[in-house]
Amino acid sequence: MSIPSEMPGSGFLSRGLRQQQLLLEVAAEQVRDLLPRLGRQALAQPRPLPMLPPGEIGRQAVEYGIDSWQRQALFWDTMRRAGNNLTEHEARGCPPVLAFDYQTVMDGRILPRPVNYALVQIAVPEGYPPTDPALRPFVVIDPRAGHGAGIGGFKSDSEVGVALRARHPVYFVVFSRNPEPGQTILDVTAAERAFLREVADRHPKAPKPVVIGNCQGGWAAMLLAASAPELVGPLVLNGAPLSYWAGRTGHAAMRYTGGLVGGAWPVALLSDLGNGRFDGAHLGLNFEALSPGNTWFRKYYDFYAKVDTEAERFLEFERWWSGLFLMNREEIRWIVERLFVGNQLTRDRLKDEAGTTLSIRALRTPVVIFASEGDHITPPGQALRWIADVYRDEEEIRALGQTIVYLVHGTVGHLGIFVSAGVARKEHNEIASTLHVIEAVAPGLYEMRITGAEGEGFQVELLERTVADIRALSGDDRAAGAFAAVADVSASLSRAYDACISPLLRPMVSEATAELGRKLHPLRLRRTAVSDGNPLVAGLPMLAAQVREARRPAPPDNLFRQIERIWAEQAEQALDTWRDLRDAAGEVMFVAAYGWLAAFGIGQAATATEPANQGSAGDGAVAAAPAHYREGGYAEAVVRMMLLLARARGSVRRSRLERSSRLLTSQAPFATMTDAQRQALIRAQSELVSRAPERCLAALPDLLPDAALRQRAMAVVEQVAGPAEELGPPAQAMLGRLREFLCGPAMLAAAE
Repeated sequence: MSIPSEMPGSGFLSRGLRQQQLLLEVAAEQVRDLLPRLGRQALAQPRPLPMLPPGEIGRQAVEYGIDSWQRQALFWDTMRRAGNNLTEHEARGCPPVLAFDYQTVMDGRILPRPVNYALVQIAVPEGYPPTDPALRPFVVIDPRAGHGAGIGGFKSDSEVGVALRARHPVYFVVFSRNPEPGQTILDVTAAERAFLREVADRHPKAPKPVVIGNCQGGWAAMLLAASAPELVGPLVLNGAPLSYWAGRTGHAAMRYTGGLVGGAWPVALLSDLGNGRFDGAHLGLNFEALSPGNTWFRKYYDFYAKVDTEAERFLEFERWWSGLFLMNREEIRWIVERLFVGNQLTRDRLKDEAGTTLSIRALRTPVVIFASEGDHITPPGQALRWIADVYRDEEEIRALGQTIVYLVHGTVGHLGIFVSAGVARKEHNEIASTLHVIEAVAPGLYEMRITGAEGEGFQVELLERTVADIRALSGDDRAAGAFAAVADVSASLSRAYDACISPLLRPMVSEATAELGRKLHPLRLRRTAVSDGNPLVAGLPMLAAQVREARRPAPPDNLFRQIERIWAEQAEQALDTWRDLRDAAGEVMFVAAYGWLAAFGIGQAATATEPANQGSAGDGAVAAAPAHYREGGYAEAVVRMMLLLARARGSVRRSRLERSSRLLTSQAPFATMTDAQRQALIRAQSELVSRAPERCLAALPDLLPDAALRQRAMAVVEQVAGPAEELGPPAQAMLGRLREFLCGPAMLAAAE
């Protein structure tokens, strides 16, 4: 722990006053947020129940009693099947839960640095069109965060299904239950680089692949792109946490967990108790605790209420949720110390195996981010805040030639981002369609808006946004000092644990005791205790069969079914109220404890950031060389004109992007360019336009000295822009200025 050398004085007093103010503000915000919700719950009137004669009440009570008993028998028999499924799934090594057939392309266990990962290619299902090997491949990286691989292709309506229907080759990065001995996160990144090289070799005529990172697979995709930018095409990050300290007060409780347990040393302890391996069940239990009303009650009650029709759907999901995976000690400590607690990814503090810094800022590939306000595991702040941490403002994003697009759903939960059929048919489908033309988007920061309805067709528009918008959406950073103090405290406690406790504990743990601990974990025990391995439930199959033959369900309007539903709502509400109170208390405790440590100066070194985001390499060279604005010809002029028009417009519809993409891939001189050349051209012109739009506009005649070339360029840009009435006044004004600069008053008058 680094204690500042200076004695507490005026600096400490100032920090202490800020900390006291922050603590009062957090407590006040929690009160303002909680009291209305608790009041509404206390004053809520239950649904009125019908008034029935005593005889009818007695008849419905008997009817409900028979129905309830039968549903209980069917419910527990399905729980028995779920327990059996878990046992069989683990016996088979927990294979991916993909809804598609696949073939293994490369096994990570045979690489020079073996890992328990593999690259598989998704087979085209019957009824789907054949894939085109020249189209951009899609590579999906699923989260290894306790559960197994396959959630991104869990259903036919999924991101995998969307890509297959569009004829793209689809590859999936899967993993087995047990890590290879000595496996590290950097070993996994090296394996994923090998996978992408294999994909490139298989599709030599295709553009670089889209890499989709789901949840924790998002930061894995970012590491991959930062370590091998030459292999990666557009990135799609679905519900992916990249800024672990970010969030709004009262809405991102999971970010406080590391501090409330004392930092990273507990995962070292759990890894030692697991004989060098960390049980993903611990992560699964954390995820469930974020929404206890749903995960501990509602999903079971909903199944119990509809036990006649929902058994297979329930078992299908439980096959993935109950498959719990392991990590090596080194892997989980790297993740927790460098990401969850250290938040090093967005601050250029991570290095590869050669010691080279892995910089997000250096990326020059389009990034699409899909987040949701209903996501408790990765709230929008953790998915988006990295943009404000890495880039000074939106002008810098443009100057660096980077394109970032984000989409925020209003309600869907974390798992719904990956498994909801409705989300797949809308958001994932429109994201995939936009990726076809993403490289025609002018560099900058955009929000994707999807309008329309299923069956009638969706319309996509990209709206220009600012880094200030990201800050407003992702929450303030008032507690950044407290999180930095957590990182400092965590490092000190981890060193103490490694020196004093771990050497004594490790010799006492064997693989047998570690496996026993895993079997007794609540997430496994609740399944295996109700399975054929328990002789006490041996009679359930026969009982369930008899119940199905004599099934007498009570109608939904049965008085006691109505009372049951009211009780279920109150039970779920009680669990969620407990969660809200727990989270509010945890947030106040976190800010109180670590905020004061930060006030004493602990963690100041962790918050010191390099001036990397205060300008880009080469900025001075561009600013100091006005001749750059006059360099180039027809291609540079057309791209510059489209960038100026896009800048004035402030948004762009996908139809315009499709026209722009056709221009950049089919018309001379763009058709003869490689993808890399086109991207470099757009990046260079974007940097110039971002720095001095007026100078770029004035220099257009120098790029197009010939009148015929000017008219040709103007005609192409007008074709891409579309009808003037759809452009809006600022874009119309820019189009008029382009005509004036290039074609003179005569053409301007003719156009008017």
